[in-house]
Amino acid sequence: MSLIVEETSVTPPKIRQTGILIGDEFRPALSGKTFKTVNPATEEVICEVAEGDAADVDLAVHAARAAFETGPWSRMDARDRGRLLSKLADLAEQHQEELAALETLDNGKPINDSRAADLPLAIDCLRYYAGWADKIHGDTIPIRGDYFCYTRREPIGVCGQIIPWNFPLLMVAWKWGPALATGNTIVMKPAEQTPLSCLRLAELALEAGFPPGVINVVPGYGPTAGAALVKHSQVDKIAFTGEGTTAKIIMREAADTLKRLTFELGGKSPNIVFADADLDAAAAGAEFGLFFNQGQCCCAGSRLFVEESVHDKFVERIVQRAQQRVLGNPFDLKTNQGPQIDQAQLDKIMSYIDRGQAQGANCVTGGKRSGQRGFFVEPTVFTNVSDTMDIAREEIFGPVLSVLKFKSPAEVIKRANDTCYGLAAAVWTRDVKKAHQVAASVRAGTVWVNCYDVFDAAAPFGGFKMSGIGRELGAAGLANYTELKTVTMSMG
Repeated sequence: MSLIVEETSVTPPKIRQTGILIGDEFRPALSGKTFKTVNPATEEVICEVAEGDAADVDLAVHAARAAFETGPWSRMDARDRGRLLSKLADLAEQHQEELAALETLDNGKPINDSRAADLPLAIDCLRYYAGWADKIHGDTIPIRGDYFCYTRREPIGVCGQIIPWNFPLLMVAWKWGPALATGNTIVMKPAEQTPLSCLRLAELALEAGFPPGVINVVPGYGPTAGAALVKHSQVDKIAFTGEGTTAKIIMREAADTLKRLTFELGGKSPNIVFADADLDAAAAGAEFGLFFNQGQCCCAGSRLFVEESVHDKFVERIVQRAQQRVLGNPFDLKTNQGPQIDQAQLDKIMSYIDRGQAQGANCVTGGKRSGQRGFFVEPTVFTNVSDTMDIAREEIFGPVLSVLKFKSPAEVIKRANDTCYGLAAAVWTRDVKKAHQVAASVRAGTVWVNCYDVFDAAAPFGGFKMSGIGRELGAAGLANYTELKTVTMSMG
């Protein structure tokens, strides 16, 4: 008779790579500098990582340029590129437990989320784009005259990719998948808060057989490594996910070289609950839509609009669910809310909570830091919120929910659109006509109906207005990484 021991927690992984990947070699920074990456649950230093700057970026860009123009990557058949992406997905799947634990260690997200969301979605994204590699083609065009006209979809070249800290490994997959499927080469700068999973996946990419220089990774800071990547004359494109203020800097700095740019930026997404909705399902969706990943989601449903006739009983449901959330050690399987990423983010969130109370909103639950060690914030819900309050207008990027009343569809659509953002939205109703009317009227790149945060590699994602430029995922994501060439041949 064997004793079955139920798993209650997960052991943090060993750290394998902390260097800069240039070509096929992990190396220290040319300056010799390093920076600390910190466990946000304990505030302890995990390890020190090579701090790249302009000199390291220059080496990485030249490695990527050589791989693109003269290396085996430039001569590789599209189907073989797909095979390498598929192999990388297989290796990520084989090391799924290690990568999930690494993500939880460096980012602080609960291990259950890393296992159930981040890793499966990242692996699926790589596989999805592996299947696209040999299916990217142009068209034949019947132009006037005795000519044969066709188009070609060609890779842009060397792509600089700058990713955030909230979904580190998933953002790697979103960026690498379409770039590699279309034949580009990459220099990536991961967020300085969370470089470890990117470096480990890069190591697996070498194991998969990607030629030297196709994937390069330069950890470092935005003003040094990031800025150097944006300014470099041999970088053809920048893909950035992060804050709008940084995107504006990138646009200015990229102007001299007229780089191609795609941005996936912030949001202040409206989540609209009508009185005829399944209120239990809507409450569960509203909780998930805001508190998932500690509220550190660009598409978080942070403006919860509830029809006036059901407002009070709906707030009761939300408050109850918020109070039942378990904060703590992200490696504990009972935990469903981990810490915020760092002290700066903790301070930012607490300042918004203070401003919400000062401006007259009613904090009905939460509102405080949790514990003395680690960057934990209690799940917080505000009622009596007006559209002009800071907590209703500005992206907090934390577990802070603003609940607002509304009376009619026309009113809530107008208020939902009264924002500089347009990344996502949701509507909860049993009325199919109303659902489609709201979906058509809300100015957002994604609208969920009776669900929230449903993602798939095949479904394009991106924002209207100041929430971004271009789309990631799906066939639309491929267009961001290709140039369209027209060829016209005389047949006379």
